[in-house]
Amino acid sequence: MKRISLTPPDSINATIQLPSSKSICNRALIINALSKGKNLPENLSDCDDTQVMIHALREMPSTIDIMAAGTAMRFLSAYLSVTDGVHVITGTQRMQQRPIRILVDALRTLGADIEYIGQEGYPPLKINGRTLKGDSISLPGNVSSQYISALLMVGPVLEKGLRLTLTGEIISRPYIDLTLELMKHFGAKAQWTAENELTVEACAYQPRPYAIESDWSAASYWYEMAALSKEATVVLPRLSENSLQGDAKVAALFENLGVKTTYEGNRVVLSKHEQRVSHLEYNFIGQPDLAQTLVVTCAMMGIPFRFSGLQSLKIKETDRMAALTAEMKKLGYRITEAEGSMLLWNGERCEADECPAIDTYEDHRMAMAFAPASIRLGKLSINHPEVVSKSYPRFWEDLSAAGFCIKED
Repeated sequence: MKRISLTPPDSINATIQLPSSKSICNRALIINALSKGKNLPENLSDCDDTQVMIHALREMPSTIDIMAAGTAMRFLSAYLSVTDGVHVITGTQRMQQRPIRILVDALRTLGADIEYIGQEGYPPLKINGRTLKGDSISLPGNVSSQYISALLMVGPVLEKGLRLTLTGEIISRPYIDLTLELMKHFGAKAQWTAENELTVEACAYQPRPYAIESDWSAASYWYEMAALSKEATVVLPRLSENSLQGDAKVAALFENLGVKTTYEGNRVVLSKHEQRVSHLEYNFIGQPDLAQTLVVTCAMMGIPFRFSGLQSLKIKETDRMAALTAEMKKLGYRITEAEGSMLLWNGERCEADECPAIDTYEDHRMAMAFAPASIRLGKLSINHPEVVSKSYPRFWEDLSAAGFCIKED
C-alpha cells in the first residue's frame, strides 16, 4: 500500500497555480466537439478526468475507457448518442457500480440507441450514434446535475431542440447554470423558461475560442489550510469574483471560519482574520463537492455543524458520507449521518487512532480534504495519495512548495 506522511509548516505564504476547472473543461470540450471546432479550449487541465475526455474526443476508439471519470461517463454517453458510429463506453469497477439509468432512459426517449452490456442500469454501455429528433422530456430535479447538463449540451443538435422539465427539488442548480452559460458562449439558445423548465432551441453551435479559469473546488483546500494555520497568506491566480463556478461560494463559507478573501483583478488573496462562528449550518445542495472540505475544517477547529443537501455524496467516487464518518472517527471525531442527506457534529469526541492513516477510497477529494488536518494534528498519513491525479495532479508538489514535508512511508 502506498502511503505518505505529512508534516506541516509553521505558517503558509505561497502563490499557487491551481489546475483549471474540471467542470468547465469537460463541458467546454463536449460543446467544442459539437461545434466542430478545430482548436481545443485554452488552459485545459492535466487532470485524469479531462485527459480521458480529450483522448476520447480526439481518437474516438471503438471502446472508450473513461476510468473513474463520472463527468466523462455522463457527458460522453449523451455525445456518443448524437454522433455517428458505434462505441462502447466503460470505466473502473466503481464506475460500473454508479447508476446511469436515468440518463439512458432520457436519451432513449429522445430516440437514442443504447444497450447495457453488463448489469441493467449501469455502465458499460454500447451506443449506436445517430441523428435524434428531440422532444419534451421530464427528469427528477434531485438527480446528478451531470445528467441534466449532458442532455442540455446535446439539445441544440436535436432536430426539434429540447424542452426539459425538472420535477421536485432541483439540486446543484449552479452547475446547470454553468452549462447554460457555456452553451450560450458557443452560440446556443438555451435558458430557464420557468422555475423548473429549461428550453434549448435547435441551432448549430459556433466554434469559438474559450479560456478556462482556475478551479474553485481546488481552491477550497487552500482555504482550509489558511483556516487551520496560525498565519497564512495564499495567492491564487486566475480566479475572479464573478466566476461561473458554483464552488466560488467557498469564499463566503470560509469568511465564517476566519479566512478573508481579497479580489485583485484576476486573482484572489487569502489571509487570516479574527472573527469566526461558533456553529455552522449550511445546505450544500448547490456545492456538494465542498462538503468534505468543510466537514474536516470545522471539526479541526472545534466548530459544531449541521450540513444538509448531501444526498448526492452517496453516488460519487465513493459513498462520501460513510467515508467521512469512518475517517473522522480515526481522528477522534464522532460524525453522525442523518436521513441520507445530512452530516452532523455536536462536538462529540472519541478515542483517536494513535498514528492515524487516512484511507482515500479511490476518491481524490478524500485525500485533499484530509491533508490540511495535519496542520492541527502535527502529522498525518494518507493512504494511496495518487488519487489526487483525478482533478489536481500537482497537489502534493504544491503542498511541498508551501512548506509541507512529505515523505513516502
